[in-house]
Amino acid sequence: MKKVTQPKVRSLAAGKSLVAKQMQAKNGDLLPKHLANMESILFVQEGKCTLNIYEEDKVLKQGDAFIVPPNVEHQIKAETDFKGIHFMPKNIEFQFFK
Repeated sequence: MKKVTQPKVRSLAAGKSLVAKQMQAKNGDLLPKHLANMESILFVQEGKCTLNIYEEDKVLKQGDAFIVPPNVEHQIKAETDFKGIHFMPKNIEFQFFK
């Protein structure tokens, strides 16, 4: 089993109800498997990643976006050095898995 790596995360913008955070990972990094209680959007700013969701792999590259539904387990693997922007409600809650 591949070691899980925490992404580098920084806030980009926050409004009354929404927040945008940049996440960054190195080529080959496997980010933590998780779900959230609310819908969010992942936008690939640079590089390429594989999003495992619904037990399927979806390859996302620079310029792609994916709407992540609520209460669905998912995990990201960086296929190259990767930067993504996660757009989400401020009151979103995450649950992480081993």
